[in-house]
Amino acid sequence: MQAGRFKQWALGLAAMALSTGALAQSADPQRWQLNMGRGVTATSQNAYEAHMFVLWVCVVIGVIVFGAMAVAMFRFRKSKGAVAAQFSHNTTAEVIWTIVPIVILVVMAVPATSKLIAMYDVRDSEMTVKVTGYQWMWAYEYLGEDVAFTSRMDRDSDRLRQNRATTRAELDAHPAYLLEVDNELVLPVDTKVRFVVTADDVIHSWWVPALGWKQDAIPGLVNEAWTEIREPGVYRGQCAELCGKDHAFMPIVVRAVPRDEFDAWLAARKADSAPQEPSVIDEEGSGTAPRGVDPDMIEDAAEGEEPALQTGIAPAAATPAA
Repeated sequence: MQAGRFKQWALGLAAMALSTGALAQSADPQRWQLNMGRGVTATSQNAYEAHMFVLWVCVVIGVIVFGAMAVAMFRFRKSKGAVAAQFSHNTTAEVIWTIVPIVILVVMAVPATSKLIAMYDVRDSEMTVKVTGYQWMWAYEYLGEDVAFTSRMDRDSDRLRQNRATTRAELDAHPAYLLEVDNELVLPVDTKVRFVVTADDVIHSWWVPALGWKQDAIPGLVNEAWTEIREPGVYRGQCAELCGKDHAFMPIVVRAVPRDEFDAWLAARKADSAPQEPSVIDEEGSGTAPRGVDPDMIEDAAEGEEPALQTGIAPAAATPAA
């Protein structure tokens, strides 16, 4: 009976280890994921490596400690005639269990500190994106490019979440339910992008797990972060700071594309947001443009004449004098 239970536990642990290794390669979090993902940036990779290093240190320490406890409890149990030692302390043992943990902490702290410093080094960034949190949406501005827009949950997700008659089939047909937006944040790959993050009303937190960091968005304060995405793709995140009733409905979608594709997208956005050129009117006037613009109509008005009527447009009723 006990052998069967041990076998079941062994199979369960093996399955967990296999799933951990497989899911460690994924960018966005997956359901039932048991380990950190590697992400798609240098920052996320550094975080993953630091996590795995500390994990294995803890595993080794756990094996040694619990192994020693198991040996002491079973090999030196009273039923086998073991007699406990009577000493109260041992200087050598105390020195060892003081120095060894210090060495382990130093070994872990040195690489972690260097990676943490690099995480906040925004120098040599090639572009800057301003992120502003609102209740309950995000605003993005490509500084120096005259491109800005808001990003909020897409209409389909909003409709499905508010409809009590929504079926499981409808949710399954919408794989990015609650994680889709109307306007994605488009970024180029292999480009160091600096973020300046703030908020307009309450504290938010901009978080995309695949990028390997999250940054609080605080009203009246500007925080900095940076990323350099290595792989094209779509990466999703959410607000990670409780910010009100619709906190759960502030998704983030980052689309990473090659640089030439990003440049084309940025040029198109600039063209869409550029102010329209005013229409050119002949010096003589056409008699159909607004009265304050068309020279011909300005002259007619000055002489007290009514402007010529456009086809299909009836004259306005005269206003009686007071």
